[in-house]
Amino acid sequence: MAENVPVVRYEVVDRVATVTLNRPEARNALSRALTYALWDAVGAAGADPDVDAVIITGAGQAFCAGVDLKELSGEAPPSTGPRPSGKGPERGDNGLFRFVPVIPKPVIGAINGVAVTGGLEIALQCTFLVASERARFADTHARVGIMPGGGITVLLAQSIGLRRAIELSLTGNFLSADEALRLGLVNHVVPHDDLLPFARKLAADIVSNDQRGVRRLLAHYRALADTATLTEAHLLEGVLAETWTRDGRDTAARRAAVTARGRAQTSPDARP
Repeated sequence: MAENVPVVRYEVVDRVATVTLNRPEARNALSRALTYALWDAVGAAGADPDVDAVIITGAGQAFCAGVDLKELSGEAPPSTGPRPSGKGPERGDNGLFRFVPVIPKPVIGAINGVAVTGGLEIALQCTFLVASERARFADTHARVGIMPGGGITVLLAQSIGLRRAIELSLTGNFLSADEALRLGLVNHVVPHDDLLPFARKLAADIVSNDQRGVRRLLAHYRALADTATLTEAHLLEGVLAETWTRDGRDTAARRAAVTARGRAQTSPDARP
């Protein structure tokens, strides 16, 4: 790729930031430069007061083929120098290596093609996923002979169940987009050309809501993932409800729009 072409493209339209992995000639493999640029782009979206939601996708035929093994093995020179601790991407205090920083805004993964190993870990670190019909998912750590460190054994099991996650990791077999939908790995599968418009529509739905509420609910769902029991989870929801403060005037102003939207989505003529 030419030196003046960024390895990550970043654009903001209508309060939605779209982050595009941009090494299509390498199937968006994660060079050091790409992992740094991805981290910076999502972090910038998190800090930008003009952004309420983020979409991550890939250029070309692949979402992300995982870590750049040529660079990792020394076959290719490092794409950039190492960063000091604290500048990311890196392993956090909870032990999880993050390719994507935790930001207070939802991150939608728009999976346009193969998401393999490290690419699958990036997908799993998103808030939820929309897949093109061309998407394929696999964990090939065991086939390459390396061990995962980006949370795949935890996040994949959380998404599709422990036994299915073990099968995928030990076989290295691929899941089709439809199989990923059936197992609960992705929320939607859409025609390839509709992927970004569909993801942007979901992002627009999020943007149209009260953003204090969106971010508080997102933080709450993240906290639930660390609870040990159903009772503890219910307790957290009780704390959420009892500590939330709202502006009654703002609620009243939103009520008519919420009612109209609900009627539109539940009318007999509404599309499923």
